[in-house]
Amino acid sequence: MKKAVILGGGESGVGAAVLAKVQHYDTFLSDSGTLKESYRNELQKWEIPFEEGGHNVEKILAADLVIKSPGIPETAPLIVKLHELGTPVISEIEFAGYYDKARKICITGSNGKTTTTSLIYYLLQNAGLNVGLGGNIGKSYAMQVATEQHDIYVLEISSFQLDGMYDFKADIAVLMNITPDHLDRYDHCFQNYINAKFRITRNMRPEDCFIFCNDDEVTIGELNKIVVQAKKLPFTQNGTVTEGAWLEDDRMRVRYEGDEFDILVQDLALEGKHNVYNSMAAAITGKIMHITNDTIRRSLTTFEGVEHRMEKVMTVGGVLYVNDSKATNVNSTWYALESVQTPIVLILGGTDKGNDYGPIADLVREKVKAIVCLGVDNRKIKDFFGGMVPVYETLSAEECVNQCAALAVAGDTVLLSPCCASFDLFKNYEDRGRQFKEAVRKL
Repeated sequence: MKKAVILGGGESGVGAAVLAKVQHYDTFLSDSGTLKESYRNELQKWEIPFEEGGHNVEKILAADLVIKSPGIPETAPLIVKLHELGTPVISEIEFAGYYDKARKICITGSNGKTTTTSLIYYLLQNAGLNVGLGGNIGKSYAMQVATEQHDIYVLEISSFQLDGMYDFKADIAVLMNITPDHLDRYDHCFQNYINAKFRITRNMRPEDCFIFCNDDEVTIGELNKIVVQAKKLPFTQNGTVTEGAWLEDDRMRVRYEGDEFDILVQDLALEGKHNVYNSMAAAITGKIMHITNDTIRRSLTTFEGVEHRMEKVMTVGGVLYVNDSKATNVNSTWYALESVQTPIVLILGGTDKGNDYGPIADLVREKVKAIVCLGVDNRKIKDFFGGMVPVYETLSAEECVNQCAALAVAGDTVLLSPCCASFDLFKNYEDRGRQFKEAVRKL
């Protein structure tokens, strides 16, 4: 019996462990931290041996296959040692793909991937298809392959997950955009990150489809250098395309294999320029999947958005509070600032991933009346923005919201769009967003 070791006991790891057990591997899970009680219970239910609070190195190095959590970098000493031994180290997505014959729609990008993934899933559900949602969102893909049967999976895939993929193939791949992000994991080399994102096109064949943003210079630059076998379907807000999606006057138009769809931009449920891109990618996917125009229209006009992504929390004293905690890079915050049309009190800060704040400088000068930092080390933010707008520092969601409330007047928007990861003060961006919402409700 082959030995499979799973490194990391989160959603991804526990799902991979269950799939390994179902596929008759001698399975063992190891986590250097503490497992959530629900994950511990799941492993016990499936009678999968595990350890937490440290690694049994000898046992791990004896594995025939290692499936690692996306959070563990390739430079971790244990991973380096496994590579030296020639042990395959793969991602949960790669592993689940070995045992899955369903059609796979895979979405990546620096920004917009969660919203686009959720919108495509919603669209396919509305069409009555048997579809699963997984990857970097929702329930573990591997767990679904082990315990459920879906005809189609819609998978949000991060660059970290793509790094561990080799034989996996998307039937439809969607690349929203590429902007500098996670450079701390890629030797501070942007090209390494670009290469990771383009792994979504690996193994694709001419009958598959690759959907991408024609307005993203980095994506187009890379497409000019490499060969992608799949049929290429661009979307753009600047000009027209023969197949794909584009804007014409006040309409979004989509064409695939001679079949057309159009909708007024003002009818889209999601507001803002960035959400037009997300809606375009979803609509092209709908056409490829032969979804009726009525279903596409109904989905694009009724979709309710994603928690922590430009989520309107409530209006207090005439001030709108918006939770965009998922904006963990500069480009996400650019889109957020671009879509707000009222004066802004902006909340920035957290764990800086090597950010260049230059791209949002003009929008800050034009729209932001004050910046409130929510982070431990705010020197970089203060140095960059200090001469443009007043900058305040806070160390908790409640303190931050109270400071914003003191600065904002009726007609303003308080926008949590931090540009940074959340690990200095919070468990993750969800925890940050929920604490922000709770503090707003207390006002």
